[in-house]
Amino acid sequence: MSLTVASLSQAVDFYTSRLGLQVLKQQDETVHLGVGVDELLVLHGNPGARRVPRTAGLYHFALLLPTRRALGAALRHLIDSGVPLQGAADHLVSEAIYLADPEGNGIEIYRDRDRAEWTVRNGEVQMATDPLDAQGVLAAAIGAPTDHGLPEGTRMGHVHLHVGDIAEAEAFYNGLLGFDVTLRYGRSATFLSAGGYHHHIAVNTWAGVGARPNPEGAMGLKEFTVVVPNAAELRRIAAIASPVADNGGDILLRDPSGNAVRIKAGL
Repeated sequence: MSLTVASLSQAVDFYTSRLGLQVLKQQDETVHLGVGVDELLVLHGNPGARRVPRTAGLYHFALLLPTRRALGAALRHLIDSGVPLQGAADHLVSEAIYLADPEGNGIEIYRDRDRAEWTVRNGEVQMATDPLDAQGVLAAAIGAPTDHGLPEGTRMGHVHLHVGDIAEAEAFYNGLLGFDVTLRYGRSATFLSAGGYHHHIAVNTWAGVGARPNPEGAMGLKEFTVVVPNAAELRRIAAIASPVADNGGDILLRDPSGNAVRIKAGL
């Protein structure tokens, strides 16, 4: 996940001291953040960047924590740090809290319930937006270390995007990239995944049907990465997708709404 930010120093401070990521590498105006050796977020500083409203781009990215205890510790630290929360929910498959960074990029921090607790009905994973048992989440962290760093095992759980057209987005992420549709939320949002997960990618038209692409160099999403199983799958996609760039080991695509997607092959 890569973001363009106007104030690199402010963003780095937020993501390290408030969110608990670590600086892994910095080169000029680019900072790589993650947990342990796992890179999760790249910040690209551009002092001239501005937020362009009602465009395609990032709705939120979601950091998946390994346990409810870890979620409780993160929630406790955010509260103690005075970070405003935008919401919290029990999604049946997961428990989540929502916030934004100083430049308005949406963030979800969540933990999954065991898959045995999920309900699948008529081929769709059942999700909801019920109230979060915040006291229970906080109680799960009693006795947890007070170090605010996110724990080993934290990873990018999913990415939720603003798009201009749901059908076009489904044709790209389902028809081209091969993600399965796991849930349709009316006509305004679709959730997609691989391997039976509740969702790795979600798309919505909540910034407006027909939302135009976020301009190059504007605040917000620069690109995000999808890892496919092997080089053969990467070649299949490259052969039919007209990549914006092809670096041999990965390709860069744009979805129909202009969101940049980097495709890499797994081991």
